[in-house]
Amino acid sequence: MIQERLPIGGRRVLDVGCGLGLYLERFAALGAEAHGVDVDPERVAMAQARHPHVRLGYMEHLPYEDGSFDLVFANEVLEHVQDDLQAVQDACRVLAPGGHLAFFVPNRLYPFETHGWYWRGKYRFGNIPLINYLPDSLRNRLCPHVRAYTRRQLRALFRSLPGEIVEHRCIYAGYDNIVARRPRLGRIAQAISYWLERTPLQWFGLSHLIIFAKAGPSYTHSESVN
Repeated sequence: MIQERLPIGGRRVLDVGCGLGLYLERFAALGAEAHGVDVDPERVAMAQARHPHVRLGYMEHLPYEDGSFDLVFANEVLEHVQDDLQAVQDACRVLAPGGHLAFFVPNRLYPFETHGWYWRGKYRFGNIPLINYLPDSLRNRLCPHVRAYTRRQLRALFRSLPGEIVEHRCIYAGYDNIVARRPRLGRIAQAISYWLERTPLQWFGLSHLIIFAKAGPSYTHSESVN
């Protein structure tokens, strides 16, 4: 989806919350110089065994110089950080002029909370309906471990940054796991998702996709990021 919207080949790409490096492999296959950062030392060590540019670090304090990357990508990471505003600002700091931020984050209007919830002090796994429709005070008591964003809340995080939001939409699940097990059913589910994304009902989708362009001319690097 990202490669359909932004140039990847020949670019310096940072995957924030890279985990074991799945997206690093995809970006590298598209011709990018792929870098990753994650908060989990064990996952960083495992990713470093396969990828040369992986570091330990937090999104709020990325261990890179200003203007190091052409694209900073984060897939379902922002909702977990301690300070989401600081995280967005620091991602912009390491972005080169003319570069892009591309984030996927949970949608508050999606009818299910997909990260589980807490009840009577115990975590309960599963997709729980309608929690995200509760008032903030109650919703955050049930799901203190993760945020979900309204359209307005998400856009507010980018308001002070030098540049502009160039795309903001919501997406539904891709159902790749169902396609792998039951191809016909999976393709039907995907077709429904893609249709919904072309209607006003997209705003009830699973996740926001927001793409921000940093002000300034496109930036060309001459040296590798160490």
